[in-house]
Amino acid sequence: MQQILIVEDDTTLNQGLCKALADENRKTVSCENIADAKAQLALGTVSLVLLDINLPDGNGIEFLREVKAENGALPVILVSANDTDADIVAGLEQGADDYITKPFSLSVLRARVNTQLRKIASEPSRDVYEDDTYRLDFHAMQFAYQGTLVELSKTEQKLLRILVENAGRVVKREQLIDAIWTDGAEYVDENALSVAVKRIRDKLDASDCIKTVYGLGYRWERAHE
Repeated sequence: MQQILIVEDDTTLNQGLCKALADENRKTVSCENIADAKAQLALGTVSLVLLDINLPDGNGIEFLREVKAENGALPVILVSANDTDADIVAGLEQGADDYITKPFSLSVLRARVNTQLRKIASEPSRDVYEDDTYRLDFHAMQFAYQGTLVELSKTEQKLLRILVENAGRVVKREQLIDAIWTDGAEYVDENALSVAVKRIRDKLDASDCIKTVYGLGYRWERAHE
Protein backbone atom coordinates (compact mmCIF):
# COMPACT_ATOMS: atom_id res chain seq x y z
CA MET A 1 0.00 0.00 0.00
CA GLN A 2 1.27 3.47 -0.89
CA GLN A 3 1.89 5.89 1.96
CA ILE A 4 1.80 9.69 1.70
CA LEU A 5 3.61 11.65 4.40
CA ILE A 6 1.98 15.04 4.96
CA VAL A 7 4.22 17.55 6.76
CA GLU A 8 2.07 20.61 7.52
CA ASP A 9 1.84 22.54 10.81
CA ASP A 10 -1.66 23.89 10.18
CA THR A 11 -3.65 21.15 11.93
CA THR A 12 -6.90 21.83 10.09
CA LEU A 13 -5.23 21.84 6.67
CA ASN A 14 -3.21 18.77 7.58
CA GLN A 15 -6.32 16.83 8.52
CA GLY A 16 -8.08 18.00 5.37
CA LEU A 17 -5.19 16.83 3.19
CA CYS A 18 -5.13 13.46 4.92
CA LYS A 19 -8.82 12.99 4.25
CA ALA A 20 -8.60 14.18 0.63
CA LEU A 21 -5.64 12.00 -0.36
CA ALA A 22 -6.40 8.72 1.42
CA ASP A 23 -8.22 5.91 -0.37
CA GLU A 24 -8.42 2.13 -0.38
CA ASN A 25 -5.00 1.80 -2.01
CA ARG A 26 -3.09 4.36 -0.01
CA LYS A 27 -2.88 5.76 3.47
CA THR A 28 -1.75 9.12 4.77
CA VAL A 29 0.49 9.88 7.72
CA SER A 30 0.26 13.26 9.43
CA CYS A 31 3.24 15.16 10.86
CA GLU A 32 3.27 18.78 11.99
CA ASN A 33 7.02 19.26 12.33
CA ILE A 34 10.31 18.13 10.84
CA ALA A 35 11.38 16.02 13.82
CA ASP A 36 8.30 13.77 13.53
CA ALA A 37 8.69 13.63 9.75
CA LYS A 38 12.29 12.41 10.08
CA ALA A 39 11.19 9.65 12.43
CA GLN A 40 8.50 8.55 10.00
CA LEU A 41 10.86 8.57 7.02
CA ALA A 42 13.33 6.43 8.96
CA LEU A 43 10.82 3.57 8.79
CA GLY A 44 11.29 3.35 5.02
CA THR A 45 7.58 3.02 4.23
CA VAL A 46 6.85 6.44 2.70
CA SER A 47 5.96 6.64 -1.02
CA LEU A 48 5.65 10.43 -1.34
CA VAL A 49 6.16 13.51 0.84
CA LEU A 50 3.86 16.53 0.78
CA LEU A 51 5.97 19.20 2.48
CA ASP A 52 5.20 22.68 3.75
CA ILE A 53 8.14 25.10 3.67
CA ASN A 54 7.47 27.13 6.83
CA LEU A 55 7.52 24.72 9.77
CA PRO A 56 7.88 25.37 13.51
CA ASP A 57 11.20 23.55 13.94
CA GLY A 58 12.97 24.33 10.69
CA ASN A 59 12.87 25.25 7.03
CA GLY A 60 11.20 22.89 4.59
CA ILE A 61 13.76 23.64 1.86
CA GLU A 62 16.61 22.48 4.11
CA PHE A 63 14.65 19.38 5.02
CA LEU A 64 13.99 18.76 1.32
CA ARG A 65 17.74 18.72 0.67
CA GLU A 66 18.22 16.19 3.48
CA VAL A 67 15.47 13.95 2.13
CA LYS A 68 16.83 14.02 -1.40
CA ALA A 69 20.39 13.38 -0.20
CA GLU A 70 19.16 10.27 1.61
CA ASN A 71 16.78 9.05 -1.11
CA GLY A 72 16.76 10.99 -4.34
CA ALA A 73 14.03 8.80 -5.84
CA LEU A 74 11.46 9.67 -3.16
CA PRO A 75 9.00 12.20 -4.65
CA VAL A 76 8.62 15.43 -2.67
CA ILE A 77 5.95 18.01 -3.46
CA LEU A 78 6.39 21.39 -1.80
CA VAL A 79 3.23 23.17 -0.65
CA SER A 80 3.69 26.78 0.35
CA ALA A 81 2.19 30.25 0.58
CA ASN A 82 5.48 31.51 -0.88
CA ASP A 83 4.18 32.03 -4.39
CA THR A 84 6.66 34.17 -6.30
CA ASP A 85 8.45 32.82 -9.34
CA ALA A 86 11.72 33.03 -7.40
CA ASP A 87 10.27 30.88 -4.58
CA ILE A 88 9.01 28.23 -7.00
CA VAL A 89 12.27 28.13 -8.98
CA ALA A 90 14.29 27.86 -5.76
CA GLY A 91 12.18 24.94 -4.54
CA LEU A 92 12.44 23.06 -7.81
CA GLU A 93 16.17 23.68 -8.10
CA GLN A 94 16.69 22.25 -4.62
CA GLY A 95 15.16 18.97 -5.77
CA ALA A 96 11.39 19.26 -5.34
CA ASP A 97 9.45 17.16 -7.83
CA ASP A 98 6.61 19.68 -7.88
CA TYR A 99 5.61 22.95 -6.19
CA ILE A 100 2.04 23.90 -5.29
CA THR A 101 1.15 27.35 -4.02
CA LYS A 102 -1.53 28.06 -1.41
CA PRO A 103 -4.45 28.37 -1.77
CA PHE A 104 -4.90 25.43 -4.13
CA SER A 105 -7.59 23.19 -5.56
CA LEU A 106 -7.79 19.75 -3.94
CA SER A 107 -8.56 18.19 -7.32
CA VAL A 108 -5.37 19.71 -8.78
CA LEU A 109 -3.39 18.56 -5.76
CA ARG A 110 -4.72 14.99 -6.12
CA ALA A 111 -3.84 14.99 -9.82
CA ARG A 112 -0.28 16.13 -9.13
CA VAL A 113 0.16 13.58 -6.34
CA ASN A 114 -1.16 10.84 -8.63
CA THR A 115 1.27 11.92 -11.36
CA GLN A 116 4.25 11.56 -9.04
CA LEU A 117 3.06 8.20 -7.72
CA ARG A 118 2.61 6.90 -11.27
CA LYS A 119 6.19 7.85 -12.05
CA ILE A 120 7.55 5.61 -9.33
CA ALA A 121 5.12 2.75 -9.99
CA SER A 122 7.28 1.40 -12.83
CA GLU A 123 10.56 1.68 -10.94
CA PRO A 124 12.30 -1.37 -9.46
CA SER A 125 10.30 -2.62 -6.50
CA ARG A 126 11.50 -3.02 -2.94
CA ASP A 127 8.92 -5.78 -2.53
CA VAL A 128 11.48 -8.61 -2.68
CA TYR A 129 14.43 -9.15 -0.37
CA GLU A 130 16.81 -12.00 -1.09
CA ASP A 131 20.10 -13.31 0.26
CA ASP A 132 21.74 -16.72 0.69
CA THR A 133 19.24 -17.70 3.38
CA TYR A 134 16.00 -15.84 2.76
CA ARG A 135 13.66 -14.89 -0.03
CA LEU A 136 11.05 -12.47 1.29
CA ASP A 137 8.42 -11.44 -1.27
CA PHE A 138 6.22 -8.85 0.43
CA HIS A 139 4.02 -8.36 -2.65
CA ALA A 140 3.16 -12.03 -3.08
CA MET A 141 3.29 -12.54 0.71
CA GLN A 142 5.60 -15.52 0.33
CA PHE A 143 8.45 -15.90 2.79
CA ALA A 144 11.05 -18.62 2.41
CA TYR A 145 13.83 -19.75 4.73
CA GLN A 146 16.40 -21.92 2.96
CA GLY A 147 13.82 -22.64 0.27
CA THR A 148 11.01 -23.61 2.66
CA LEU A 149 7.92 -21.39 2.75
CA VAL A 150 6.99 -19.95 6.13
CA GLU A 151 3.62 -18.41 6.99
CA LEU A 152 3.68 -14.99 8.65
CA SER A 153 0.78 -13.00 10.07
CA LYS A 154 -0.03 -9.52 8.70
CA THR A 155 1.57 -7.94 11.76
CA GLU A 156 4.70 -10.04 11.38
CA GLN A 157 4.91 -9.14 7.69
CA LYS A 158 4.69 -5.42 8.41
CA LEU A 159 7.31 -5.64 11.14
CA LEU A 160 9.68 -7.71 9.01
CA ARG A 161 9.36 -5.37 6.04
CA ILE A 162 10.26 -2.29 8.10
CA LEU A 163 13.30 -4.03 9.57
CA VAL A 164 14.48 -5.34 6.18
CA GLU A 165 14.02 -1.99 4.44
CA ASN A 166 16.11 -0.38 7.17
CA ALA A 167 18.82 -3.07 7.13
CA GLY A 168 21.85 -2.02 9.15
CA ARG A 169 19.98 0.76 10.96
CA VAL A 170 18.33 0.70 14.37
CA VAL A 171 14.56 1.16 14.25
CA LYS A 172 13.25 2.40 17.58
CA ARG A 173 10.56 0.46 19.41
CA GLU A 174 8.16 3.41 19.47
CA GLN A 175 8.55 3.91 15.71
CA LEU A 176 7.74 0.26 15.06
CA ILE A 177 4.69 0.37 17.31
CA ASP A 178 3.37 3.54 15.64
CA ALA A 179 3.92 2.11 12.15
CA ILE A 180 2.49 -1.36 12.75
CA TRP A 181 -0.46 -0.82 15.03
CA THR A 182 -2.28 1.86 13.01
CA ASP A 183 -5.84 0.90 13.91
CA GLY A 184 -6.38 3.99 16.02
CA ALA A 185 -5.87 2.27 19.35
CA GLU A 186 -4.85 4.77 22.00
CA TYR A 187 -2.63 2.30 23.82
CA VAL A 188 -0.63 -0.65 22.61
CA ASP A 189 1.17 -2.89 25.08
CA GLU A 190 4.89 -2.81 24.16
CA ASN A 191 4.96 -6.51 24.93
CA ALA A 192 3.04 -7.04 21.67
CA LEU A 193 6.12 -5.90 19.75
CA SER A 194 8.43 -8.23 21.68
CA VAL A 195 6.07 -11.13 21.00
CA ALA A 196 5.95 -10.34 17.26
CA VAL A 197 9.75 -10.15 17.06
CA LYS A 198 10.10 -13.49 18.85
CA ARG A 199 7.64 -15.16 16.48
CA ILE A 200 9.54 -13.94 13.42
CA ARG A 201 12.83 -15.10 14.89
CA ASP A 202 11.37 -18.51 15.62
CA LYS A 203 9.63 -18.98 12.27
CA LEU A 204 12.58 -17.81 10.15
CA ASP A 205 15.39 -18.87 12.49
CA ALA A 206 16.36 -15.20 12.36
CA SER A 207 17.93 -14.60 15.78
CA ASP A 208 21.23 -13.78 14.07
CA CYS A 209 19.52 -11.33 11.68
CA ILE A 210 17.14 -9.47 14.00
CA LYS A 211 19.38 -7.88 16.59
CA THR A 212 18.04 -6.33 19.78
CA VAL A 213 19.63 -2.96 20.51
CA TYR A 214 18.87 -2.67 24.20
CA GLY A 215 17.11 0.50 25.25
CA LEU A 216 16.44 1.48 21.62
CA GLY A 217 14.88 -1.10 19.32
CA TYR A 218 15.87 -3.62 16.66
CA ARG A 219 18.21 -3.87 13.68
CA TRP A 220 18.17 -6.26 10.70
CA GLU A 221 21.53 -7.64 9.63
CA ARG A 222 21.96 -9.72 6.49
CA ALA A 223 22.57 -13.39 7.04
CA HIS A 224 26.24 -14.39 7.30
CA GLU A 225 27.42 -10.77 7.51
